[in-house]
Amino acid sequence: MMEEHGGVRIGAAATALGVSVDTLRRWERSGRVRFERVGGRRVMAPAELARLVGERAGGERTSARNRLTGVVVGVERDGVMAKVDLACGPFRVVALMSREAADDLGLEPGAPATAVVKATNVIVER
Repeated sequence: MMEEHGGVRIGAAATALGVSVDTLRRWERSGRVRFERVGGRRVMAPAELARLVGERAGGERTSARNRLTGVVVGVERDGVMAKVDLACGPFRVVALMSREAADDLGLEPGAPATAVVKATNVIVER
C-alpha cells in the first residue's frame, strides 16, 4: 500500500474511499484529486487521502473512524426496538436501535445508510 516515497497507490486509495479506481481517475481528470506518478504508478499523498476521507464523511466531526456505507436489506420493528440489517459491500451489519430512531431515519429495505462503528471491545468466539 505505502511505498518508500510515502504515497498511497491508487488501488489502496480507492479501497479506503469506497470507490473504484476508474472513479479516482475521473476525479483526477476533473481536478478533484491530485496524483503523482512514481515509477509509472499513480500515488496519492497521505494528506490528500485524509482530505478526501473527511470530505466523503460529510465534514462531520466525530471520533468514529469505521464507516460502512451500504443499503438497508431488512428492518424488524416491535413495540420499542428495531433490528436493522445492512449490506455494506461484502459485510452484513446488524444494528439494534429504538423503533423511534429507525422511524426518524426512514429506514426501510432499499434505503441507503451508513453504519458508523465505534467500539472499544468486540469479541466473537466460537
